[in-house]
Amino acid sequence: MRLRPRSFYLSLLTAALAHALPALAADAELDALDLESAPEVSTPAAASNTKVFFEGAWGNAEQRYAPASRALGRASLDLSYAGKLTPDVRAVFSDRLDYMDPAEAGSDATVNSLREAYLSWQPGGGNTIYELGRINLRYGPGYGYNPTDFFRDGSLRTLTSSNPFAMRENRLGSAMLRAQRLWQGGSLSVAYSPKLEDRASPSGWDLDLGATNNRNRGLVALSTQFSQKLSSQWLLYKEQGESAAVGANMTALLSDAAVAHVEWSNASELDATSRALGLPSAATRRNRFAGGVTYTTLGKLSVTAEYQYNGFGASQQDWVALSTAPMSAKVAYLIDARARQELVSRQALMLYVTQKDLFIKDLDLTAFVRFNTEDHSRQSWLELRQHWPKYDLALQWQQFSGKSDSEYGILPDSRIVQVLGNYYF
Repeated sequence: MRLRPRSFYLSLLTAALAHALPALAADAELDALDLESAPEVSTPAAASNTKVFFEGAWGNAEQRYAPASRALGRASLDLSYAGKLTPDVRAVFSDRLDYMDPAEAGSDATVNSLREAYLSWQPGGGNTIYELGRINLRYGPGYGYNPTDFFRDGSLRTLTSSNPFAMRENRLGSAMLRAQRLWQGGSLSVAYSPKLEDRASPSGWDLDLGATNNRNRGLVALSTQFSQKLSSQWLLYKEQGESAAVGANMTALLSDAAVAHVEWSNASELDATSRALGLPSAATRRNRFAGGVTYTTLGKLSVTAEYQYNGFGASQQDWVALSTAPMSAKVAYLIDARARQELVSRQALMLYVTQKDLFIKDLDLTAFVRFNTEDHSRQSWLELRQHWPKYDLALQWQQFSGKSDSEYGILPDSRIVQVLGNYYF
């Protein structure tokens, strides 16, 4: 496959911005309810409680350490159901089957991910809800990093997209018991997730409870909505053998077009390099943080700038030390961070852009850039997607840039181009 130069994609993104920026001068008001600080990956609305879609992908990866590029292929079947079994009992089921060619290192070519399977009981339709089963808890309004998303560790079986929202959608839930109490303007949730297995399973058909339930964990979350313009969450998290961690996040409507989000957590644990490499070290208490602003125009352009901080991540001094270490040590550090869905560096920046109806109706553009401020490497990602009532067609491009010992420069693929098709049943 012949790859277009990077300037082509930068020109395309520039054109998209130019297409939408005139709307900034419009006087009409935006609907504040449409401004979301962390949008989920959407699919066409279905009339029934069941949603099924098939996705196929074919692409080409330009390799950094090999003279020839490699072909990429994938076929995925996604099924979800949410509906009431009785007036008080609701069932939720979500599953994804992926066939990867070539398979990821250490994984089967075919991998099944049981994301959710639980029952929810709301006695008499009241304000108390009890839930039991595999539940996917997703906390935090951050776009590329979520310090209060305590159950993300080990939950991603396959990496089918670099889009952070697709990664949150496709990950495994944890087996748990959860109780919620609801009231006007807030809720209180208590969850307990027990240890069921010792370690993650390499089998593609395993429930992989060892990835999500390899230790006892508990979480208390208080959600409050102070007004139509300000909402927050306060969290207390405790896992077996570790000190309690606290976290908070907040979303604020700054104007009809601008939304700010902040997310913070504080925990006592080993720093990331010591944990990944097995180095002797004592646990220290440090902070994690993500904060940003999203601006949305009448022209359906949405731009988010986000700052990310991980007090346990590799600093500039750590990167220097890693650069002199064996390659296996760097790879081990990156693999551990990926499994935990953790920020690799101490600090990072992200720019996330979406444009609906680019030039023509139902043609959407999504693009983001991740920048590691410690080693100055970056990841660039762009997607053009055309929607029809029953299917989508998309073109994806991503580039990994940086020095050979940097976060993105060490990856075996330097550039990936893919064509994807979705069919919704």
